[in-house]
Parts: sequence; structure tokens; C-alpha cells
Amino acid sequence: MEIEIATIGGYEEVGRQMTAIRAGDDIVVFDMGLNLSKVLIHDNIQTEGMHSLDLIDMGAIPDDRIMSELEGDVKAIVPTHGHLDHIGAISKLAHRYDAPVVATPFTLALVEEEINDENKFHVQNDLVEMDAGETMSIGDRCELEFVNVTHSTIDAINPVLHTPEGAIVYGLDKRIDHTPVVGDPIDMKRFRELGREGVLCYIEDCTNANRKGRTPSESVARSQLRDALMSMEDYDGGIVATTFASHIARVSSLVEFAREIDREPVLLGRSMEQYSGTADRIDAVSLPADLGMYGHRKSVDRAFERIMNEGKEQYLPIVTGHQGEPRAMLTRMGRGETPYELENGDKVIFSAGIIPEPTNEGQRYQAESLLKMQGARIYDDIHVSGHLRKEGHYQMLDVLQPHHIIPAHQDIGGFSGYVDLATDQGYKLGRDLHVTSNGNRITLVE
Repeated sequence: MEIEIATIGGYEEVGRQMTAIRAGDDIVVFDMGLNLSKVLIHDNIQTEGMHSLDLIDMGAIPDDRIMSELEGDVKAIVPTHGHLDHIGAISKLAHRYDAPVVATPFTLALVEEEINDENKFHVQNDLVEMDAGETMSIGDRCELEFVNVTHSTIDAINPVLHTPEGAIVYGLDKRIDHTPVVGDPIDMKRFRELGREGVLCYIEDCTNANRKGRTPSESVARSQLRDALMSMEDYDGGIVATTFASHIARVSSLVEFAREIDREPVLLGRSMEQYSGTADRIDAVSLPADLGMYGHRKSVDRAFERIMNEGKEQYLPIVTGHQGEPRAMLTRMGRGETPYELENGDKVIFSAGIIPEPTNEGQRYQAESLLKMQGARIYDDIHVSGHLRKEGHYQMLDVLQPHHIIPAHQDIGGFSGYVDLATDQGYKLGRDLHVTSNGNRITLVE
């Protein structure tokens, strides 16, 4: 059986992931993501009403026109988890394919919301729910499997396409976490079984491949976060926290620890309300029934007014803006555009790292500078990454023993650490280690 891989997006940057695997006449597409920095660099752009071709020209979504060169039919569109760099282009591209979107429950719920918000295209693809550990047939000879992984959002999986030539493991995005705060540990037992059964190709996320050591568990971040908040227990001014809205485990920890220091947690910002509200609605996480979540601008400002009237010392606002996004809540607070008044000595907790991309780095610097100008004290990087470091990558290669490797989720500089690691393990560039770029096709079996 012919096996061909099209590296469509996410092979020159962190973002807009999309990969297609052709096994004979059957094609499976993994991820359809957005490069958010290409959107945020423009003022007041509304992607919901934009045409896909305009977004492709901006570099915001994958250029999927290479799909016309693949000889076969798309059988499934498979997003690995709910981050926008993996699902953000589904509402713009999925309607081109007569195939269902297959995902875990939380991811699928977020995809459905993206589709409902779409104003340009009418996306009618079937939405098929599949849990980690389950399988489905792809054509007559292949099978799709979901393997549970741990990441910085819940319900993440690594999909595996089983072919007569061996398994293809799509390894974006994960860390090896045996003690997660929400959800099950990574299924290393199944990965070891796959290695013994035979892995033809491993496509791997290289976000932290240049960082030594291993990525700590989310339980470590939870401990650090609790320690930081307990140190503020006697502070009688304002405390504000920000993190990834999609990081349900981190948000739930913030909610819990706010109550421990006798403050009422309040979730503020559109994406904060969307992700936590969705997780709560499908019972993916248990949040307090009286937890306030406000996404609309007017309702957010009313919540801020209530906080100021009743006393900042009684509340912990958990807000969007960890990357310094211009329209996010924390950035607006730094610019003095909300009723919440920051004062000298107020605490701002960044429970998030900076996504390694120049736009994010610049925006985060600007946001922190604005906050400091108002006298805020910054508590930075109370966080663990959702991505593997060097020793995690070494462990996955040792477990899977793939015949071929394709690095992904980075630019050429970001691939360097992974190339060095793989080369040390006996792989060779151009033979079984394939460093590629967007819009390329790699034939593994002819």
C-alpha cells in the first residue's frame, strides 16, 4: 500500500497545524489550525466573516490547496485537542471535504462552537465523538485509534493511523505527565505496545526540543500556584490572575485556591467563559455552581464595578490576557480601560509561559510594562509547559522505535535540537529523518 504524508501547515512555525496522511486511496487529515499571531498583528480583524483564501494569503490558516494533488478521498478530519492552532481553521476549510470531524468530547464541543460562530461558510460536516482508547475503521484496510495524552488542555489525544505497512503516530502536542490535575495520565503502556507492533512513522511536536531535561507534571505547577497565592493571603489589596483560558486544570486550581484565601473567584473574558463553560457543561470538570463567568464586554465591566464597590480584597479575578493580547481583559486593565483600578502593590499572577513567537513576546512585554507603570507587582511564569523537552523526546523515541520521523510544530531553528537528538539515536537526515516545510509531500512507501 502506498503511504504518503502531506505536511500542509505547522512545519515552518508554531501554529496553523495541518497534516494529511494518504494510505492507498484513503486520506486522514490531522488538525486544521490557526496562526493567531498573523491575526493579532492586524487591528480589529474579525476572522468569522473572512474568506479562507484571504486568511491563507495572510498566513493565518493552512494552504490546503495541495490536497488536490493527493489521489484519494478524505475519510476523516481529526483535531487532536481544543487549542486554536489545531482547530481554528476547521470552520474555514472542513466544508471542502466530504468527511466527518472526529474528536474527543471536549474538543468536539469547541469545534462545534467555532462552526456556530462562522459567518462566511456553512459547515455541514458530521461531528463524530470518539474517546481515548477507541478505534474506528478508515476504508477497508486501515484503522484510526485515539491514545490518551496529557497536555495543557483536557481531552487531548495522539491519533494513530494503523495501515498494513505499520502505524503512523501523530505526536502533537503532549507532555509525559503521570500525575495530572484533571483527567487520566498519559497512556505510556499503549505507546509501548505500539512500538512492539511496529511504527512506520512518528510525527512529533518540537516546541521544547531545544530545552534540556523533562517537562514537570501539572501537579508541580499546581503546588507552585498554591504557594504563591498563600503568600498573598494577608494582602488587603487587589490580586489578579491570568492563564490560558483553555487550561482547565489551571483554571480549576485558581478557583480552588482563591476560596482558600477567602476570595471569590470570577472568570472574566470571552474565551475564559467559553472554555470553562464548555468543560462544565459536558461534565469534563466540576466547577462551583456559583462561579461567576462573564464573557460579554458589558457584563465584564459590570463585574469589575461590583468588585470595586464591594472591595478588591474580596475577589480574585481570573482574566484573559496572559500573552498580552491587545483586546484581552488584562491588557485593557493595564491601559486603564476597565472599571477595575490597579494600585501600587497590587499583585498580578501570570500562570502561563510566553508562546515562543515574536508577536507574543512583544505584546507580553508591553502588557507587563503597562501593569508595572500602575504599580502592579508581577508574579511571572508560575507554569509548566504542555510540551516535551529533550528527555521526553528521547523517551518517546525509545518507546516507539519508529522507522521514520517527521519533526513538526516549529520553524527550522526550533527543529535543531530534535534533529541532534534523533541523529544521536541513529536516524539520518534525508533517509529516515525528514525535516520538511509547509506544502511538501513525503512518500514513505511506494
